[in-house]
Amino acid sequence: MQGVLQGFAIVLILIGIGLATSVALPGKREMIAKGLTPLIFYITNPALMFVLLSGTDLRAVIGVFTPIALITAVLTGGLFALISKLVFKTPTHRLPAAAMSTSYVNAGNIGVPLALYAVGSTNPVVSVLIAQLLIIAPIYLCMFALASRAQRGGTESQPLGTTIVKSVANPVTIATFIGAVFSFFNWSLPEVIHAPVQMLGDASIPLMLMAFGMSLYGQRPLSDKSLRGEIYVATAFKVLFMPLLAWLMARFVFGLDGVDLLGVVIMAALPTAQNVLLFSLQFKLDVAIPREVVLTSTLLTVPTVLLATFLLG
Repeated sequence: MQGVLQGFAIVLILIGIGLATSVALPGKREMIAKGLTPLIFYITNPALMFVLLSGTDLRAVIGVFTPIALITAVLTGGLFALISKLVFKTPTHRLPAAAMSTSYVNAGNIGVPLALYAVGSTNPVVSVLIAQLLIIAPIYLCMFALASRAQRGGTESQPLGTTIVKSVANPVTIATFIGAVFSFFNWSLPEVIHAPVQMLGDASIPLMLMAFGMSLYGQRPLSDKSLRGEIYVATAFKVLFMPLLAWLMARFVFGLDGVDLLGVVIMAALPTAQNVLLFSLQFKLDVAIPREVVLTSTLLTVPTVLLATFLLG
């Protein structure tokens, strides 16, 4: 239980540092934020994904955990998108980011310490990372590319196919794939190269959390009344529906119990990853829903994970 609380405390402190930076340096906030987003997207996050995947025995973790993570994410995001479109009449170009915010978890950040402290193994979190980074993220990035074109009225000069290929072949996906190849063939980089790559990867998580904290400056949570209903439902999907669905799938479809079942539920109960906000900013999409769901799910996931640990631990 102490590890769970410690993991969340670290996240909230780093978000607070980003917000405090914006408050203390208002004249520099925009310049810092503009520098952080491409730095994370093109350099530090790819380095982190490579280090995580290359250092894991994929054969040992790809089993029931990865299919559960994949099915749970697809059903959660898909059902929310359907409800959002039918009930809230959400514009099509806003659906991908909103759906991703309900189903893409913060596995690479607090998922690792939570898995270690609550379950005693990183297998559940690595399986989630594999599902998210190699399958779910590329699909969403294709949707982001289409949404970005639609938001601009389809005025881009380059063909649609080129836009999609460039979106899928982004640094994060490429680094993840290369890391998986290294793991599969049991390759490793020379230490003189691996050390700086790992240092860059280690910088990614605090930078992402600080960037998120900076994005909160001047924002009033739930200030847009027209979006409150959608934000409430999206948060409920992330914090309540996704872990409940994961429990049902793991327990009654895949027959898991004990710490394996607990690991699956905790991974599904993790808050929305800051990557959703990062991707939305990178494609210049509306970030209102992702930003709010990242914040609310980060705050509300604490009691959810503690309850899951109490009931299943």
